[in-house]
Amino acid sequence: MIQPGTPGARTVTPADSPVPALRLPRRRGTEFGLIVLAVLLSVYGYCAVGLARHGTLPPGALRYGAGLGGLALLAHCAVRLRAPYADPLLLPIAVLLNGVGLVLIHRLDLETPGHRATPTQLSWSTLGVALFTAVVLLLPHHRVLQRYTYLCGGGALALLTLPIFFPAVNGARIWLRVAGCSIQPGEFAKLLLAVFFAGYLSANRQALAFTGRRVWRLQLPTGRVLGPVVAIWLLSVGVLVLERDLGTSLLFFGLFVVLLYVATGRTGWIAVGLLLALVGAYAVGRLEPHVHARVQDWLHPFASIEAGQGAGQLAQSLFAFAAGGALGTGLGLGHSVLIGFAVKSDFILATAGEELGFAGLSALFLLYALLVERGYRAGLALRDPFGRLLAVGLASIVALQVFVIAGGVTGLIPLTGMAMPFLAQGGSSLVTNWIIVALLIRISDSARSQYDRTAAS
Repeated sequence: MIQPGTPGARTVTPADSPVPALRLPRRRGTEFGLIVLAVLLSVYGYCAVGLARHGTLPPGALRYGAGLGGLALLAHCAVRLRAPYADPLLLPIAVLLNGVGLVLIHRLDLETPGHRATPTQLSWSTLGVALFTAVVLLLPHHRVLQRYTYLCGGGALALLTLPIFFPAVNGARIWLRVAGCSIQPGEFAKLLLAVFFAGYLSANRQALAFTGRRVWRLQLPTGRVLGPVVAIWLLSVGVLVLERDLGTSLLFFGLFVVLLYVATGRTGWIAVGLLLALVGAYAVGRLEPHVHARVQDWLHPFASIEAGQGAGQLAQSLFAFAAGGALGTGLGLGHSVLIGFAVKSDFILATAGEELGFAGLSALFLLYALLVERGYRAGLALRDPFGRLLAVGLASIVALQVFVIAGGVTGLIPLTGMAMPFLAQGGSSLVTNWIIVALLIRISDSARSQYDRTAAS
């Protein structure tokens, strides 16, 4: 042993000691506790509806709680097994939103006994959780999806084209009706387009940002680089315009602009996107009769009342929000069923606004905001460009959808006919949103595990 002071000896410092392994907390216990709270809040809402309508606890409350709890437990076990470092808030938020949606649909079913939608929505919830579990268990890593970039682009176009050959429903050709079952292919197409945009833009981000001609303050890339992604986007939007699905067209356009901005880091794309969106919306609103009628309803929501024809859907929605006030009328005590046939789908947010009030509505929006924020957080923590763009794209789908729907039913923008994520009646939308949450969980697991030295070793 070399003694201090001996020639050639050196003093051992703390810096020479081995670096301790960094072990990040997995927080699965926190996730489980939040899931239990989400299920209990949903069961409480179910019981509140029964007490308000009949004065007694509903006989199916225990069965409803067991069903929702079983689905949530299945999803939690899949996350605990295959994504131990995943964000602990994503799954509880999805469970709570899905549970609140089932409560609101059940409440509206009591007003429309001939058109019960809760059993069907519960079946779609089961399918959504099953696909969530399959994605979490079977998808080894989010980068696997990058191999199928162009396949996803072609598949999205095929799904968007199919409804053209089927009859229109409520003025739009967005449904496939087979053997009494309705499917909306555009909901699944948005997932495929998000993968395509993320894969293509991540592979060509340098060329998009630093090559081409500079026009004013915007660096325009060459046509060879930008052409394929613009062609896919134009074909998608063109097909949707033919199908009169303005909401999904706006969603795809916003997704394209957001990912282009994230990939290049150039704010000029936001300005160009907003300008093109305004020009396109004005042209479609003037030339397409179905869209033009919705624009007129938005500009003059009380015109039918003044003409002696009664309140239209948008007017009834505004009345529902006004009746709710700050704290709401209470679950089961509102009159939003007067909105009509779309009360369980397009306008279900009006029921939440009337019976939960501004406070409950704010809580729902905060849940959506938190879901989107955690998706962005997972993307920012990743080191690979594809995963970052995919996380931002998936979170932006939810954000854009909430904005378009909430803006439509509150009179901020014209109605578009989309489904509120997790809340509204609609199997295709519900299943797609469960897959989005599953992908965000896989991405967040990769983002956090890369900083855990024990996991890396």
